[in-house]
Amino acid sequence: MTATERRKEAADRVRAAEDAVARLRAGLASVGVKLPSLRLDPASCAGNEPDPLVDLGRCSIETALRLSAQLEAKAPHDS
Repeated sequence: MTATERRKEAADRVRAAEDAVARLRAGLASVGVKLPSLRLDPASCAGNEPDPLVDLGRCSIETALRLSAQLEAKAPHDS
């Protein structure tokens, strides 16, 4: 694989991670949850072969409880 191909592949991975963050942000917003620190981890995007990680960041207790309530509401229930 050429250097140009490796750079393109790396850029594609970062772009896919950015898209994942955008989708997650939109999905959370649709249920009333906002994670203010949601972003890509910049260190994981560095270097020649980045392996991007999503940093969910910090949030208030209120936000954590809203997120928990949404997850619990969507969890399968035993019948």
